[in-house]
Amino acid sequence: MKIFLTGGTGFIGKPLTDRLLKRGWEVTALVRRPENDESKLIQTLGAQLIRGDVTDKESMRSAMSAVDVVIHNAGWYEFGILQKDHDQMYKINVEGTQNTLSLAFELGIPKIIYTSSILAFGRTGQIIADEAYVRQFPPLTYYEETKMNAHEIAVGLQKIGAPIMIVCPAGVIGPGDHSGIGCLVRMYVRRCLPPILWTPNGRLAHVYVDDAAEAIARCVEYGKIGEVYILSNGNQAHREMSDDWKKCEGGCKTTWFWLPNPIAVLLNRLAEPVERFLGIPIVFCKEFIFSAKENWQFTAAKAEQDLHMHFRSLEKAWCDTIAGERILIQKKKTKKYQHQKINPN
Repeated sequence: MKIFLTGGTGFIGKPLTDRLLKRGWEVTALVRRPENDESKLIQTLGAQLIRGDVTDKESMRSAMSAVDVVIHNAGWYEFGILQKDHDQMYKINVEGTQNTLSLAFELGIPKIIYTSSILAFGRTGQIIADEAYVRQFPPLTYYEETKMNAHEIAVGLQKIGAPIMIVCPAGVIGPGDHSGIGCLVRMYVRRCLPPILWTPNGRLAHVYVDDAAEAIARCVEYGKIGEVYILSNGNQAHREMSDDWKKCEGGCKTTWFWLPNPIAVLLNRLAEPVERFLGIPIVFCKEFIFSAKENWQFTAAKAEQDLHMHFRSLEKAWCDTIAGERILIQKKKTKKYQHQKINPN
């Protein structure tokens, strides 16, 4: 089995590459910079690297021509980007999807898998949605808008006969997650998460990163062309999420109180310019808090059935995430200590 993979160096991409290779398949990974650490990591696992970019359709043509499966997993995930960066996110998330999927269709690749997102469906209110859900609300963030547009491209190609499967991961969690939730997890592990939180009743579907990677790999084996699969470990309110964290080794085991939404929105709005001024990644911002207040509830029953997939419980997913973060933090401390020992000055 020969597979052409985009986004192999990303959060989902690295465990996905590992799972594909462990099945004995050949993986050609499209990377923009073969010389960087993330590219070298998947190369060490056994992937063959090809320099290119999803925004440049022709850079993919030669390497894609002789494969059995194309997996388009590349994308730019970030909240709070500036208006001037919207064009680049659109090029990567929307035009990149158009380029990759249409080229695979043009080349007659027999199986094409696209990693979309539950954000393509939008907020769900009080219902728990499945793959038949039709968007009811406009996008809250520019990232959500691009994923909605890219999803529509994939569905449109399905309708004209492209052999595409679409997977829609819920909010992806796991060690090394650089989203707002991932930042809060690291604060908890480092025992610096304050006992004051917000949006206790916002409900979100999550999926553990390794489960998402395994499900995408299983699409190659069991997935049905023309279908959409939601990937999720389950749904929970933020208050329940916080309770799961407190069962694991980490920081504060009590929450003094939950901020009212208007105050939480104000604090996130104030944090955004401060983060920009300090030159640190934008985590707390209006897009983050606007999304956190809402419900994004989905079921993965179809994926469990068709892909023969067992998703771990959310409690187990959070325990694995927090344990993994502790390991990453310890590795960074060890690496820093060794560097200081070698270079004492």
